[in-house]
Amino acid sequence: MFINNFDPVAFSLFSLEFRWYSLAYIFGILAGWILAKRFFIKDNRLKGKFDDYITVVILGIIIGGRLGYVIFYNLDYYSLNPVEIFKIWNGGMSFHGGLLGVIVMSIWFAKRHNHKPYIYLDVVSSVAPIGIFLGRIANFMNSELYGKETTLPWGVKFDKIDELYRHPSQLYEAFFEGILLFFILIYFQKSSSAKNPGFISGIFLVFYSTFRFLIEFFRIPDEQLGYILFNLSMGQILCLIFFTFGSYLTLKKYDYQK
Repeated sequence: MFINNFDPVAFSLFSLEFRWYSLAYIFGILAGWILAKRFFIKDNRLKGKFDDYITVVILGIIIGGRLGYVIFYNLDYYSLNPVEIFKIWNGGMSFHGGLLGVIVMSIWFAKRHNHKPYIYLDVVSSVAPIGIFLGRIANFMNSELYGKETTLPWGVKFDKIDELYRHPSQLYEAFFEGILLFFILIYFQKSSSAKNPGFISGIFLVFYSTFRFLIEFFRIPDEQLGYILFNLSMGQILCLIFFTFGSYLTLKKYDYQK
């Protein structure tokens, strides 16, 4: 068993603190940007616009992620303390909110340049697992989004939380939603259906939602919410919604002509 006593601050430079979470965002976006341009952009119309598009994606992640957390996870608190919404450095981001932000901004950007939004979204979906992996590692370093108590040999005691050994649910998510999902998407890139814009986006939604839904059974729900409906967390309910849409999109874009 392992004891987690990591400092949320990765390192300091003069008076500036560089935290694991901010580094995960920075390196996740940079790695996704580089890999997308090198391997995943197949449409020439996108190549010339991709650098501008990345700026839009970053805005979608930050604005959507923050508003998603406010609306989905802590609306009562922020409705009474609206100024706190802008204090992102205090923590509080939602993956599903960030995903919605990227979708909205991608649609806006694509329509502005007379392109199909799914051309952009398929590329983002292909590299998103890299950012997810780094983000979950940062969650682990920060001792947040931790799991339920366990007696399994790989249980982790989070010194900043309590004396219990818990599932390292952050690492479960890093593996399944990050590493495994990345290779699943690469596998489907080789299928004939991948030529249909939207298919890869649908595959991403289906597998991400499935992995996250199952792993949340090992994870402590958000303290301010607990379980919402049928003993499911807010994250699981959102996963069901996105899974439904992803399944529809995958079937719609699937190439039946073999």
